[in-house]
Amino acid sequence: MNDTVTAAMVFAGAALISFLAAFFLERKFIPFLKSIKMGQKILDIGPRWHKSKEGTPTMGGLFIISGTLAAFLIFGLPVVIIKQSFAVLYIFIFMFLNGAIGFIDDYVKFVKKQNKGLNIIQKLILQFAVAASFLFAMASGGHITTSIRIPFTDVSYDLGMYYWLFSILFIVYVVNSVNLTDGLDGLAGSVTLIYMILFTAVAFTTLSEYSDANLTKLTILGGLCGGIIGFLCYNIYPAKIFMGDTGSLFLGGAVAGVAYWFGNPLIIIVAGFIFMLESVSVVLQVASFKITGKRIFKMAPIHHHFEMSGWHEKKIVRIFAAVTAVLCAVSYLGF
Repeated sequence: MNDTVTAAMVFAGAALISFLAAFFLERKFIPFLKSIKMGQKILDIGPRWHKSKEGTPTMGGLFIISGTLAAFLIFGLPVVIIKQSFAVLYIFIFMFLNGAIGFIDDYVKFVKKQNKGLNIIQKLILQFAVAASFLFAMASGGHITTSIRIPFTDVSYDLGMYYWLFSILFIVYVVNSVNLTDGLDGLAGSVTLIYMILFTAVAFTTLSEYSDANLTKLTILGGLCGGIIGFLCYNIYPAKIFMGDTGSLFLGGAVAGVAYWFGNPLIIIVAGFIFMLESVSVVLQVASFKITGKRIFKMAPIHHHFEMSGWHEKKIVRIFAAVTAVLCAVSYLGF
């Protein structure tokens, strides 16, 4: 059995296990979440028509995590034990810890019956600690160096000690960018799924290089793809469940972690352009209002600007997903 067939079986198996776990757990627990009133609170400052979504169960990210965990335990953990390849373990723990921060945030919101959980300082302290621990673990295992590769070129720059400062800040920024993208039914899940398909394609086309390492990458990528698809079955418009910060921070960890694992973190700027656009729109909106007293967008993040301009959220999700697909196809050349 050649490497491609083996890789395809590993990816398909991980994706299938993750999909089934996420899909059936959601179907079982959505009524339970409704019964305990684990519903989303909608801010008054948001689009007025979003008020109709209030009460929709949240914390659906738990099911993406559950699916990915099932795939990891079946396909990834044996590799860790047999091959002593710990990178896959570090990646999963990094994603899980980001999801745990989101879970705490969602749980505080549920307990307090409001739309505010952890304050920004508490959340950032936890995120910086998780990012720093992840980088330390990956560097200790020889999975990353202090060099940053410039996508679409053969050029790399060794940043030395500045690498750690840059990477910690960049990872936290990326994680929160994915979090900001989660504002419309199916948006964050769809964009992240396409992003993960890019890295899956890269893993398949580089199987001859460090085959065992690529197989472990496919266990995580398969788990993520399957779990996201299972979740989207209930999250596309009109959503029956939201992922909450539990899911968006978990996916944010996946977006950042996978790029570092593949040795090409700056590719996020292109492949994850939508994530970057969402966070930049918030920064520009806040800066403009503080400096000039005027807003650039009708509402930020930018997906709300398009909503306020009359676009239906299904149209926004389709266009943002299409843009991501094109940019991921271009990003493939960046490897």
